[in-house]
Amino acid sequence: MKRLVLLLSVMLVACSNDNAPDVSSEKAAADALQALQHSTAADGKALYAACAACHGAEGEGNVALSAPSLVNQQDWYLERQLLGFRSGLRGSDPKDGYGAQMQAIAKTLPDDNAVKAVVSYIASFKARPAAKTLEGNIKRGADYYSNLCGACHGPAAEGNDTLQAPALAGVEDWYLLKQFNHFRDGLRGADESDRYGYQMGMMGKTLPDEDITKDVIAYIQSLAD
Repeated sequence: MKRLVLLLSVMLVACSNDNAPDVSSEKAAADALQALQHSTAADGKALYAACAACHGAEGEGNVALSAPSLVNQQDWYLERQLLGFRSGLRGSDPKDGYGAQMQAIAKTLPDDNAVKAVVSYIASFKARPAAKTLEGNIKRGADYYSNLCGACHGPAAEGNDTLQAPALAGVEDWYLLKQFNHFRDGLRGADESDRYGYQMGMMGKTLPDEDITKDVIAYIQSLAD
């Protein structure tokens, strides 16, 4: 019961926004609560109700809530991030408000099997192209990407499972910018226990300014076309 009360309060905060979805945040949280009351740790569809209020019924995301799409990412990466939120490796910086919301929600998942079940359900969603929201110099971005990012994330930003480097092509540009800035500013990846996040924290300091960061992201998005 404590887990469900926590979920309800967090969803009301996480979805309170002047640009809220058509369905009110109160109804979304109540629906999630009702679904979880009848779910089990292996019932990914029912557990996903807690995610749908912000990330959408089909994982399409909601930029107004800073909730990214979940459908253009590898299963193993989604699982790793949920486990990171549950353990406190991610979302603990007091300046990372959305990360704190995700951490609280992830901690309502009872165990690792529940995390796997949710990710497995997300994998059933149909992939969809990300909308373009940023402009940048693609040629300049290609040069920086090749020199700094491609060795891990792949020449086409397709990701590298062996290196645990996620795909970047197809992920929303606004979300990539937000997360890169979080790495740069130490809001994410500051804990050395977060091995891969810590590596990205160091890489976040390699791009000289915001314009070049947008150039790199514009190039990454061009690879998904």
